[in-house]
Amino acid sequence: MDQKPFLTMNNISKSFPGVQALKNVDFDLRKSEVHCILGENGAGKSTLIKILSGALREDSGIISIDGEPVALDSPAKAHEYGFATIYQEFNLCPNLSVAANIFLGEEKLFKKRGLIDRAKMREKAKEYMKKLGVNISPTTRVSSLTVAQQQVVEISKALSRGARVIIMDEPTAALSGDEANKLFEVIRYLKENGVSIVYISHRLDEIFEIGDRITVLRDGAKVRTLESTTEISRQELVSLMVGRKIEDWIPKVKIERGKEILKVSNLSRKGVFHDIGFSLYQGEILGFSGLVGSGRTEVMRAIFGADPYDEGTILFNGQEMKKVNPSKVIKSGIYLLPENRKDQGLVLLMPISQNITLPRLSLVSNIFKVSARKEKSAVEGYRKELNIKTPTIRRLVKFLSGGNQQKCVLAKGLFSKSKLLIFDEPTRGIDVGTKSEIYDLINTLVAEGIGVIVVSSELPEILGLCDRIIVMKDGRISGEIDRDHATQESVMRLALGEGGLN
Repeated sequence: MDQKPFLTMNNISKSFPGVQALKNVDFDLRKSEVHCILGENGAGKSTLIKILSGALREDSGIISIDGEPVALDSPAKAHEYGFATIYQEFNLCPNLSVAANIFLGEEKLFKKRGLIDRAKMREKAKEYMKKLGVNISPTTRVSSLTVAQQQVVEISKALSRGARVIIMDEPTAALSGDEANKLFEVIRYLKENGVSIVYISHRLDEIFEIGDRITVLRDGAKVRTLESTTEISRQELVSLMVGRKIEDWIPKVKIERGKEILKVSNLSRKGVFHDIGFSLYQGEILGFSGLVGSGRTEVMRAIFGADPYDEGTILFNGQEMKKVNPSKVIKSGIYLLPENRKDQGLVLLMPISQNITLPRLSLVSNIFKVSARKEKSAVEGYRKELNIKTPTIRRLVKFLSGGNQQKCVLAKGLFSKSKLLIFDEPTRGIDVGTKSEIYDLINTLVAEGIGVIVVSSELPEILGLCDRIIVMKDGRISGEIDRDHATQESVMRLALGEGGLN
């Protein structure tokens, strides 16, 4: 690998109203390397890559490519210099084919006598698929592809435009373990062929697996650039990111088990989940684990009333919950913090205050209208209690970091006076510092007598946080393990169907 950087960013600063997003940040990139950018939500990672991709312009500082200062003042200009960005929300046309997406805007390359040679376009698209080690037909409509396959289409599109730098923002956030491993193979192929990767992720394991160098940002400033992933431990890296030592990665508070809060019996939905039965007790955190597609989320949505079920009973505090809708379930005291918080948990174009009070407007209303005074009083309380970082509760939710958005979803549940909170992937896409805050909040809720169920794909989270773990496979419960006997191996055996019921 060439040790001399071809891209340098020196003293980059960027401000927004009330926020200094970047403060004299230095960053550089070498040919054929994966340079990871780490930091808590709000550390400045997104702002830095938006400047690099031409979506934002720096207030001060110098960007140089091959030793020459450049102005990346638009995405088009960034493309000219060979920069491509793959965001979490892909920039694809779902109703067009794979080939049409890859060469969108570049159709002139295939024009012959005024007509587009679609056969040649498809053949070229097929070449990119083959290079990246995937078997996707170029005629397939993008809307029918998996997230992982759409990601490959995005990468192919970048390569077709001669990208020398591909910026990846949380590329594995919606991928299964196998899909993530395939992505890493693609990244290794890109490196071998001279492409450099700027990689942002909250998952430290993959940083150590594929990263060459790491730059850590905190509060808009660069803390340190590590020349190798071998020169630092996981704990030391976390300390750099959050500015403090995390001695106990997931704090667990032991609370005496109390009365039964929730009892689910014989819950079934044809083709989705079958014969689901379990209990949740006061003072415990009940975990649900399993591979993607095991049915965990579908069971929780059925309990919440968001999805139907064919048969079975749900008892909450001794009262049977008939097949009802989420509105009635919320009033009864159950709240679901959904896996997809942006689409299902929040209204992004509404302010924080209205999002938090939305589930039960009657609590802040005077006859026919919302009381601004009551709303402000309630929401300011949750802002302080949950440490939601925002200049004002009138700020639109879409402008908050992932961790603060998750805190808003939690505030909605608490505002609804819930006695049972179901967390589906509570820390997905959230930095380690905010994860620790979420874990502390969950422990506090349990200590106050609120029932908590945690659904998570992260085994360390499930093992560290939960008192009991229910494992699902193919829509059925394959086993249950208590905290003292749970290991990553025992949970995975049940998830793969290699162990019996305990």
